[in-house]
Amino acid sequence: MSQRRVAVIQAGTSLFDTPRTLDRMEAHCEAAAAQGVELAVFPEAYVGGYPKGLNFGAVLGSRFPGGREDYLRYWKAAIDVPGVETARIGSFAAKMKAHLVVGVIERDGATLYCTALFFGPDGNLLGKHRKLMPTGTERLVWGQGDGSTIPVFDTDIGRIGAAICWENYMPDLRQSMYARGINLWCAPTVDERDIWQASMRHIAYEGRTFVLSACQYMTRADAPENYTCHQGNDPETVLIRGGSVIVSPLGEIIAGPIYDREAVLTADIDLDDVIRGKYDLDVAGHYARPDVFSLRVNDSPQRPVVFSEAVNTSSVFKETSE
Repeated sequence: MSQRRVAVIQAGTSLFDTPRTLDRMEAHCEAAAAQGVELAVFPEAYVGGYPKGLNFGAVLGSRFPGGREDYLRYWKAAIDVPGVETARIGSFAAKMKAHLVVGVIERDGATLYCTALFFGPDGNLLGKHRKLMPTGTERLVWGQGDGSTIPVFDTDIGRIGAAICWENYMPDLRQSMYARGINLWCAPTVDERDIWQASMRHIAYEGRTFVLSACQYMTRADAPENYTCHQGNDPETVLIRGGSVIVSPLGEIIAGPIYDREAVLTADIDLDDVIRGKYDLDVAGHYARPDVFSLRVNDSPQRPVVFSEAVNTSSVFKETSE
């Protein structure tokens, strides 16, 4: 069957309160399940949070003690993959009987990664994608992913993959995913700018794929009182205004964009539209010129230290996080 119902969830994090964020996520999943969706996409850094407006105590050439405390608080709000939190998120997918894609802050030892997790309708964690290139100040607090986590999952509802926020502006990443046959392009983000809409339409049209972009809607009230962000302390201040959208393979907006509130945005799609679209443009097929251009993807894990026997360092850090 080529007809599917999909959704993007526009929602905010309860910053530095991961259990509360998961409670909110469960409620959104229940709302999406009530609409019969088969795939739901949550925003970038939804579990673990996107601490917009913090400077983490850094200026060029110096880091200050307050920033180290901010990082510690952020690290404690992050999650292990797999771990207790992923098991709970998997239970949401199982209750929905739907595929679930969600942005999280992943804790691996002392390093954090901006990650997208993929769950099947049975609740199993299918895999993850770590953001390859954090943008700007994000590089202070997030590590870089590598080519070993750029999956496209062949599921019974389509071929699902994800590019996180400004990764969507990386042409080589896009081409590598087109070559894997992606037709459900998930774009978790916190980019609220108007130009993001043009970017999502471009990717859908270029790749002849459905694009599902979920953006956070977050206000200062979603952050704790001791949150020194440059936007100030008015609880009604909007930190991230949303802009979630669903786009067809011909670049047509079929749901959204929506701003200034939380929402479950749904669309009924026909995956056969992907093939219809590639009739005249298949950038990884008949419209490619491999005699002129080539792309090599290194999909091997890049580890800074390799041991002859497996060594688990994450347990050292789990003890201090409890």
